Amino acid sequence: MKFVSISLIILFFFGALLSIFSCKKEENNTIITVNSSEKIEIDSSKRYKEPFRPQFHFSPEKNWMNDPNGMVYYKGFYHLFYQYYPNDIVWGPMHWGHATSTDLIHWKHKNIALYPDKLGLIFSGSAVMDLNNSSGLGTKANPPMIAIFTYHNMDGEKKGKTNFQTQGLAYSLDEGDTWSKYKGNPILGNSGLKDFRDPKVFWNTETNLWNLVLVAGDHAQFYSSKNLITWIFESEFGKNHGAHGGVWECPDIFKLKVANSNEEKWVLLISINPGAPNGGSGTQYFIGNFDGKTFYTTQKETKWIDYGADNYAGVTYNDAPNDKRIFIGWMSNWLYARNTPTKNWRSAMTLPRELSLEKLGVNYILKSIPVEQLKKQMISEFSKEKIDITAKQTVTIKHNNLNQSEIKFKAQSKDLKLIFSNNANDSLVIHYDAKQKTFSIDRRHSGIVNFEENFGKKIHKTSTPNIVSETIDYRILLDWSSIEIFLNQGIYSFTEQIFPKKPYTVLHIQSNQDQEIKNITINKIKEIWKN
Repeated sequence: MKFVSISLIILFFFGALLSIFSCKKEENNTIITVNSSEKIEIDSSKRYKEPFRPQFHFSPEKNWMNDPNGMVYYKGFYHLFYQYYPNDIVWGPMHWGHATSTDLIHWKHKNIALYPDKLGLIFSGSAVMDLNNSSGLGTKANPPMIAIFTYHNMDGEKKGKTNFQTQGLAYSLDEGDTWSKYKGNPILGNSGLKDFRDPKVFWNTETNLWNLVLVAGDHAQFYSSKNLITWIFESEFGKNHGAHGGVWECPDIFKLKVANSNEEKWVLLISINPGAPNGGSGTQYFIGNFDGKTFYTTQKETKWIDYGADNYAGVTYNDAPNDKRIFIGWMSNWLYARNTPTKNWRSAMTLPRELSLEKLGVNYILKSIPVEQLKKQMISEFSKEKIDITAKQTVTIKHNNLNQSEIKFKAQSKDLKLIFSNNANDSLVIHYDAKQKTFSIDRRHSGIVNFEENFGKKIHKTSTPNIVSETIDYRILLDWSSIEIFLNQGIYSFTEQIFPKKPYTVLHIQSNQDQEIKNITINKIKEIWKN
């Protein structure tokens, strides 16, 4: 009797393993079935369960959102302000929306922070904690949170004036909950530049002064201040550097240590629209030195923080813990941002990413990876130490829902194609071409693509000369309407919106060479919103 019980237990154990995943071969192809821990039903009647609503990315409760603004950390809270129009899901008179988080993953919506006034709409800007009350707008015991932003005067623009953008200041004495406009606004006037906007402010520990960088059409301008109110022009940068296919926007500047060295470099971010490698909006970066007055660089080629189509206007947190440099971008593109097929809300942010600097040969590379806190959202669903792929063979992984998952594996630096699909005949194709040394994303048939001609018009292809290793680490994160890809710990990143008619349930892995896939895992990513 005891022997029979043990046998039953063994049978039950192996039966349970088989229920988790099973493998079989058909016509020389391998099929792996993964039973995910939960099927996801999309219920459009519930907030944050609407079709295409991101489940682990920040998106507004309702209506329109674009650029992240005012990102600052204080007393355990990450503050995220953002461009917001509260009356429609298309762009309109800009306000600052507001949300807070203790972990950069789960967010709490707050009241609108800044409203338009007689000086104009509230365009992009930044926020700092004035801990020593240099502005005199608070006290040392209760330091003010200072927001510096661009006023955009619509009447002035309509009348053909060139100075319709100025810089304003607002302050909060209750850690961002309520705000007062500075009575002396604007604090920085405009001498006649059509595009004069998006100030990023930070405390420079090397000069013991506040620095401000903003964009002025086709270049950046640097300023310094003792009190955040009176600003001195120091220099300009960029008329003969970088990409100039469109207007410069949303600058940021910060210092990073170079990995595995004692070297430090300054990084300058500049968004541009249009003019990005894959069309429309994108963010370039420059590596150099900054003495508090002038930014210098010897960089000749244009470098991009992300090579996908949908990472724009990204900036970094002031005062993040442990000197980490945390970046968030707007996950869209002005080519089609107003027309994406969503209801009730429009636009999301990229995952928060930690930035680091590495030197490869003579080049400095700005790397980005999702913040460590995201790991707490993971539920393991599938893992396999090794999958061998022979030339022209297909390995097929079947899954209930790949659109809320993380897929990780290591592959040889050989040709590799990944095809995500569903029973609605949608397909998203990712391809590393080893011969050409290019990486591409083909979303032409990824789902709904006909809402704007530029969205599904072409394959997005990028040269990848910095992949010099014999293997490539792939990390792919899929949400209900996005994909983010990180190669070799973020040496390259790619962010794209997708709108599949149904969740992807099949992943085909193919190669035109014998290929070895190691340590492949699939994790479900838990939703961050509770209705």
